[in-house]
Amino acid sequence: METYQQKLDRYLEKSFYPLLPGPTQTFLTGIAPRLRLTYQEFRQFTEIARDLEMWGEAPFEEWFTSHAGTDMDAGRKDHIRKNITEAYTRLKNRAKDYDHAPLKRSKKRDKGKIVIKESDKEIFGMCPVASPKTVCCNLKTIDAVENCVFGCSYCTIQTFYHQETVFDAHLAEKLKRLQLDEKKRYHIGTGQSSDSLVWGNRHGNLDALMAFARQNPNVMLEFKTKSDNIGYFLENDIPANIVCSWSLNPPVIVENEEHFTAPLARRIEAARQVADRGIMVSFHFHPIIYYKNWREDYTAIVGDILQRFTAEEVLFVSFGSVTFIKPVLKQIRLSGLQTKITQMELVKDPHGKLTYPDEIKIEKFSTLYKAFAQWHGRVFFYLCMEKAPLWEKSLGFVFKDNDHFEEEMLKHCFTRIDAKRASAAF
Repeated sequence: METYQQKLDRYLEKSFYPLLPGPTQTFLTGIAPRLRLTYQEFRQFTEIARDLEMWGEAPFEEWFTSHAGTDMDAGRKDHIRKNITEAYTRLKNRAKDYDHAPLKRSKKRDKGKIVIKESDKEIFGMCPVASPKTVCCNLKTIDAVENCVFGCSYCTIQTFYHQETVFDAHLAEKLKRLQLDEKKRYHIGTGQSSDSLVWGNRHGNLDALMAFARQNPNVMLEFKTKSDNIGYFLENDIPANIVCSWSLNPPVIVENEEHFTAPLARRIEAARQVADRGIMVSFHFHPIIYYKNWREDYTAIVGDILQRFTAEEVLFVSFGSVTFIKPVLKQIRLSGLQTKITQMELVKDPHGKLTYPDEIKIEKFSTLYKAFAQWHGRVFFYLCMEKAPLWEKSLGFVFKDNDHFEEEMLKHCFTRIDAKRASAAF
């Protein structure tokens, strides 16, 4: 018959135990036989230990003892597990406090290997999260580059690509071959598989995309970024159907969770310089992160945007939330980088992904939408990947379906784009 020690030896390799600090490992292997932990119980404790380490909290052994005491008799196991689970849930669900425990930021950016590859892979498609279960804009995407050198802790790209960044050797040719309906208008983004501007015009990437935009005046081509790498847009003639958009978060989030991205002030200044060139800009508050002082920090960004830009310079503003698929959560824990992004109450959305509860989302979205009150009716506002009731409770309106959403967004944006073209013609 298998001894408990033999069982425990099997538990170790199937959990986060090998990734934990030495003192935590010693503590866990000490209490496991005393409490007669099952595999699921041992795995739960290693997961909690990993989260505490990544959140910058006290070491697991100290935290555990403070909530469970020092008596590790097996007869107290249920009582101990209840106390630990409840304490962990309270910590996880409360608003993050970066001031209480600032995180250690990575010092060095690993760009990995950058390659140019010949491939038959399609570069054009639908936004990977488009769904009838949520109100979506039917965004189309072009995968000009695969992978990103930014280290945002919440990013899903980390589960799809690894150390290699791939440029398509035949991007320009593939773009020329795309068969689009000339009678239809399109919103196409380039920022789904990589940041749109972080690479600049490496390997003629932006040259090819600008040529595509000129050849397809019925396309609104969006470059979404967290960088300030705008030299190409300041030095070249840019088609009227180009929009540069910035994802914005407060400095405390940029510093702790969006590693290697441009600071908030530089993103906004980059947007200002692009707008000064007559190029349309947009802003994405996505993901809006729930933490201590979130309301004051996010509304301060809105105030800065309202002061520095006119409604006529901005095509649209979107709001979105943190959303995880389970492989991303696992990858974050495996990485070991300090982050509080997983310190949040997780509930399932209509797609089965994990995100904030509705009440927190409504509070966040409605707060920012109200802060933009003077732009209502002049700038196009929308929620990204959210169900209809959240639109109604946050914005006070909702589109009847995704096609209507797409139609109204394109109507608004192309009214501006067409006016810009007409003005340039004279």
